[in-house]
Amino acid sequence: MQKNANLIVIFFGVLAFGFGSGLIIGKILGSNDESGRFNASSFFSSSPSFELLREGIDVIEEMYVESEKVEEEDLIYGAMEGMIKALGDPHSTFLKPKLSKIFEENINGSFEGIGAEITIKEGVLTIVSPLKNSPAERAGVKSGDRVLYIDDTATDDLALDEAIQIIRGPKGEKVVLTIERNGVDGSIKIAIVRDTIKIPSTEWEEKEGRIGYVALYQFTESASADFNNLANEILKSDVEKIILDLRNNPGGLLEVSVDIAGWFLDPGMVVAEERGVVESGKFYKTRGNGALSGYPLVILVNKGSASASEILAGALKDHRGVQLIGESTFGKGSVQQLVKLSDGSNIKITVAKWFTPSGISIDGNGLEPDIKVDMTQEIFESKGDIQLEKAIEALKEL
Repeated sequence: MQKNANLIVIFFGVLAFGFGSGLIIGKILGSNDESGRFNASSFFSSSPSFELLREGIDVIEEMYVESEKVEEEDLIYGAMEGMIKALGDPHSTFLKPKLSKIFEENINGSFEGIGAEITIKEGVLTIVSPLKNSPAERAGVKSGDRVLYIDDTATDDLALDEAIQIIRGPKGEKVVLTIERNGVDGSIKIAIVRDTIKIPSTEWEEKEGRIGYVALYQFTESASADFNNLANEILKSDVEKIILDLRNNPGGLLEVSVDIAGWFLDPGMVVAEERGVVESGKFYKTRGNGALSGYPLVILVNKGSASASEILAGALKDHRGVQLIGESTFGKGSVQQLVKLSDGSNIKITVAKWFTPSGISIDGNGLEPDIKVDMTQEIFESKGDIQLEKAIEALKEL
């Protein structure tokens, strides 16, 4: 297996420990030993289910009218996709080599497409968040939008990886999303011209009152180094208080969220707990110097704040009582491990769920703000960023 990266996002979500494909198959087809654990050698040598699969392949090869057109690779890939789909988990998926390459491009922070994080939520393809300055954001795509069609393709029966493959495309080509949006009657068609997406990680500026406004857009591979530079700039500045903006941050690498938490918390403090079948009660702890731990802090969140964003916000709230301001977060707290297979394909499978230091489950629940401030596009256009204004107001009282 190639080097894994620790992730928590919708198309991210890798955990850095080995997880064999035998357990994956066992969950679907059964074949467990007396201890209840899946036994791979027993399954492949004697399982009736495996023999049934072999019989099915034989029938296709011997009886299908156009068997000469059938590629063995297509049969294997189809079986893999079917097994993972049978789990009923929208975050577990089989990625063929081409999609695996797309996935790796996403992790590296640069790719061509519309620049939006998507997931399957309650059976519907849903926008987690458009990325900062992306074609999707410029076209008016919003967090929580439900995608009904991608061009003329209905999304009802699409797996997440299939939807990603259709939405992605070369720079300059157009894709039309038909969406439903809360508070809007009927459907909306949004035309988006694909472009090269370079995911920004973070930026900051000093605001009136010696307040440092820090925006974290996504937890990419470069975000730790970028935040380190940013934090050192803050330490050298006149800033006395900090606003951490996690709005529309869909997540990314787990290790990055732990690294950044280490600037705001003392060393050795729990950022998140992992509970899963393979490993439970595993705690991820800060390793930094806590150089920003003495700065009064508030955090901006909304329904586009997901996974690693929720982990970071939950840890700072639990340990420091940091106020969350804005809207309820997305509620993506499951962990996927990416297992690279011999032909370059990958299995991305849910292996655990995340809990905040106080034991709160994020998955499906999200985090509730301490100060609720709803903000629609109409409010933003008429009144400006009222959530940020509330954060500045709250911070001045600390």
